[in-house]
Amino acid sequence: QVQLVESGGGLVQAGGSLRLSCAASGRTFSSYAMGWFRQAPGKEREFVASISNTGGSTQYTDSVKGRFTISRDTAKKTVYLQMNSLKPEDTAVYYCAASIFAGTSRTLAHFGSWGQGTQVTVSS
Repeated sequence: QVQLVESGGGLVQAGGSLRLSCAASGRTFSSYAMGWFRQAPGKEREFVASISNTGGSTQYTDSVKGRFTISRDTAKKTVYLQMNSLKPEDTAVYYCAASIFAGTSRTLAHFGSWGQGTQVTVSS
């Protein structure tokens, strides 16, 4: 089992930036891929980005490509989501998740451990 704690959410104006962090403990950090998902009010949880266990491969949903960057620091057992050029439609609760696989995935069911979520609000 993996325990995950997110931080870094907040309120930002459109065009601004935020960096989310997710600290992991439990299973060996370098053995599993990590992902970020988000859920807006009244909507289903959706994939945002994922990174492989080594950090060598990443995936993004189309709406954030070129604006968001996922990365991981094995020594700190932490995964990051750098979010630039934020838009009001990025407003959601953001969740980090640990995959049951080593490779990237955008499938929610492939992620077995979840953080508590952190709120990101982008004002227009």
